[in-house]
Amino acid sequence: MGASILTARNLSKVVPSAEGELTILHELSLELNKGDSLAIVGSSGSGKSTLLGLLAGLDLPSSGEVTLAGRGLSSLDEDQRARIRAEHVGFVFQSFQLLDSLNALENVMLPMELDGRRDARERATELLQRVGLGQRLSHSPRQLSGGEQQRVAIARAFAAEPDVLFADEPTGNLDSHTGERISDLLFDLNKESGTTLVLVTHDERLAHRCRRLIRLEAGLLVAPLEP
Repeated sequence: MGASILTARNLSKVVPSAEGELTILHELSLELNKGDSLAIVGSSGSGKSTLLGLLAGLDLPSSGEVTLAGRGLSSLDEDQRARIRAEHVGFVFQSFQLLDSLNALENVMLPMELDGRRDARERATELLQRVGLGQRLSHSPRQLSGGEQQRVAIARAFAAEPDVLFADEPTGNLDSHTGERISDLLFDLNKESGTTLVLVTHDERLAHRCRRLIRLEAGLLVAPLEP
């Protein structure tokens, strides 16, 4: 699998509430290597999305440390963390988060253009063909089905060849057949590119396709499952 790409050490997140301090995540540690796949499962409010946000550097822990691509995130400011994400991370969300004003090709091109890549159009076209949308390049998100929009989002996420892909309920808004196709696509690209895949999901079938699985309950790690 290679060297470690993402580690969490004694990660906790505590927030104020009307009843006092609320611990959302408590003393969690994990380590992922390049090409790993990890599912984070648990009921609503268990801390899954909080953990994902901390691992991706979208939020900072109350204590503990996340190291992503060799950089400790807690010592970095938001601009520095954003740069780490731009260089090493891709995202797939339940809500797709495509720009309605851009067509499929332009949505996939955008992050590469912002990064100054001259091959943005060629790379975006190649990825959209890879996800089965070679005939839909000029279609806007409104002209695409939910499954097609999610495939555009996956192509966009892999465009920058991320070291880690974070996916938050990637099949949550899709019917079971379309969700299965999206799952196949995620794992195919994970295998081909060597990208580390971190999934938050309620879908147990999707979760058990991952090499590793952790289950959270009220912010506590209750079931770490290894291969």
